[in-house]
Amino acid sequence: METKENNNYHDQQNIGNVQKMREVLATLPPFCKQFFRGITEYTSARTRLAYAYDIRVFFEYLHDNNSYCAKMDITEFPLSLLEQLTREDIEEYMEYLSYYEKDGKIYTNDERGKKRKLASLRSFYNYYYQAELIQKNPAILVPLPKLHDKEIIRLDADEVAILLDQVEDGTGLSKTQQRFHNVTKIRDVAILTLLLGTGIRVSECVGLDIGDVDFKNNGIKIRRKGGYEAVIYFGEEVENALQDYLEQRHHVIPMSGHENALFLSMQNRRISVRAVENMVKKYSATVTSLKKITPHKLRSTYGTSLYRETGDIYLVADVLGHKDVNTTKKHYAALEDERRRYAADKVKLRENTDRK
Repeated sequence: METKENNNYHDQQNIGNVQKMREVLATLPPFCKQFFRGITEYTSARTRLAYAYDIRVFFEYLHDNNSYCAKMDITEFPLSLLEQLTREDIEEYMEYLSYYEKDGKIYTNDERGKKRKLASLRSFYNYYYQAELIQKNPAILVPLPKLHDKEIIRLDADEVAILLDQVEDGTGLSKTQQRFHNVTKIRDVAILTLLLGTGIRVSECVGLDIGDVDFKNNGIKIRRKGGYEAVIYFGEEVENALQDYLEQRHHVIPMSGHENALFLSMQNRRISVRAVENMVKKYSATVTSLKKITPHKLRSTYGTSLYRETGDIYLVADVLGHKDVNTTKKHYAALEDERRRYAADKVKLRENTDRK
């Protein structure tokens, strides 16, 4: 029997999501199990878990705000309840999502949060409607919230250099942080250089095993969203940073079950997504001229640099792992306009002559 420790990072994440999914399903009406079985073939465990959380919020809202639903436990809700609800019920739920309190905690949703929850609810309703288990689908009558474009924050070339210099020398850190910095500096430089030099997601970064790094071809094998594998290639700066780190890494004895992990935490376990996010936040906070930096903004910075150098939006989409090139175009629309302006005077129709 294969133990959890023998699974790779991504398998462990899937196992954890499946376990959480079972816990959430136990709090939902029994008919929900059919929906989640039905979407298993084309969704990841992580996506199904996100759907389950969103649908649970909907049922909790009904239990707390609908007189009919308040008479029974959520696990007793019948499938027929779905078609008893109206468009107005769904619209009131969307308004509720703006601000609500649950178990002493305050929750808010902006337009993106509302859109995701309504999209989850639409998929949920659509499954039973197409299976002809319900005759009405009020969720489809409620339009998805219109999203306003958010400014894509990226680092300029000089800001990238300042950030990496800060990671190397640690100036600006507190005395306590500097003590840890002496231990983690080489690792931190490797992680930041890798993120900035390849544009991979932070989850893809922490999921790397030592065996995923190929210095012969200067490539790393990563697991993309959706579960498929891809090889991303890196340049000399990333190569040097990884080589320096691996020289140190080979002298570390990892905790049991973490022997294959490329990047280790202070506890010699595979580093977590949260730890990388906090690390990026720590260094960016010491450089006052920089924007508020997250690992995703490092990814946007790489995509911007690659597009400016190549002008190939399809290459950028492929390297970043975007399934739809329109997603990439949306993020880099400003650069598209910049390139179109650059093209304005590049095609000459006639030789320049003095106009009389």
